[in-house]
Amino acid sequence: MQYRLLIDPFLDDNPAATAKAADVTPTHIFVSHGHFDHIADASAIAIRTDAMVFSNFEIANWLQTKHGVKHALGMNLGGNAKTPFGSVQLIQAIHSSGLPDGSYGGTAGGFLFRFVHENSSHNLYYTGDTALFSDMKLVAKHRVDTLILPIGDLFTMGPEDSIDAIQWIGPKHVLPSHFNTWPPIAQDSQAWAAKVRESTSANPITLAVGKSFSLDA
Repeated sequence: MQYRLLIDPFLDDNPAATAKAADVTPTHIFVSHGHFDHIADASAIAIRTDAMVFSNFEIANWLQTKHGVKHALGMNLGGNAKTPFGSVQLIQAIHSSGLPDGSYGGTAGGFLFRFVHENSSHNLYYTGDTALFSDMKLVAKHRVDTLILPIGDLFTMGPEDSIDAIQWIGPKHVLPSHFNTWPPIAQDSQAWAAKVRESTSANPITLAVGKSFSLDA
């Protein structure tokens, strides 16, 4: 069976998105924290597709009780959940998490995905929105193959701190996130990629919106 994972769905009101919420059909949805630009389309997509939503306990409960989402698994930091494709662990992030209606959104997090297929595996760490924090060094023990981390600055770590995170975690591949959606978080991704090549052993992947990258690459 093919599984389709959707992380932090923000499509309909996203000025940079090339797809709309109605265009995607995930089997699993992951919400890292409660901010509008990470949760805006989660309930509509989950209800339409019957996808399971994974998030912290407070957000999962909010989606179920306030928005009618049928399948939501509430986790807490450090916890693991088994999935049909392997497992996922909720990792701490240094960020706020208020929900769009002002409700308490729990603690922001990131996700460590462990994809297992026959005799192969691939670990992907999506940090979510976060500042640089030294406990990222502990994630390195999980042998991260692919890392996705923010570079936008202002609301998250910026390009300079992202280099420290990449050095600590030691991924094979790294992709930037949370930048260029709006002017306050504009960044030059190619300049960032050059710095990654210069300062780390990771392979930087800078994708245009709508393009793809194979985890087996």
